[in-house]
Amino acid sequence: MPRILLLYASIEGQTALIAERMAHTLRETGHSVDMVPADADPARLDPTAYDGVIIGASIHYGNHPAFLRTLVRRLRGALEARPNAFFSVSLSAGGPRPKPAAAQRYIDKFLRKTGWQPQLVASFAGAVRYSLYGPIKRRVMIVFVGLGGGETDTSRDYEYTDWAAVERFAGEFAQRLKQS
Repeated sequence: MPRILLLYASIEGQTALIAERMAHTLRETGHSVDMVPADADPARLDPTAYDGVIIGASIHYGNHPAFLRTLVRRLRGALEARPNAFFSVSLSAGGPRPKPAAAQRYIDKFLRKTGWQPQLVASFAGAVRYSLYGPIKRRVMIVFVGLGGGETDTSRDYEYTDWAAVERFAGEFAQRLKQS
């Protein structure tokens, strides 16, 4: 049974939910999946113990987490020696007035800074979790989301993720792993 490391960096939890859906999809196709938060003792991460690696992260204020860039730079050789993939989560990828070109620029910047060239890349829409934001971030998000034509009613959260696209991405990775 092929083993997959699914490493993710999630701030408000949507990236973790996306990683969980991928893991479920991969397990249904007969793969063993270890989901690991990217900030959970990175010194102990060993991608060489896996047949394939997927890394995912959310974008906040135009950047993926700095600690993940450092980690990917450190692991780059091991990542590139096996089937690998990257997914990014942002409101630019979908939701109110999506800006896919901006979402792609964020991915390109991350990959340029890490030197990593994943074999498979995807961008997924995230969520607006007003219920999790502190007062300052809530105000910033109201302005940001409002300018983008999105919902600013802070009495509820909004999810924009295309779950079918997430499952297709996981399925495509499974196919690539099978072919390697």
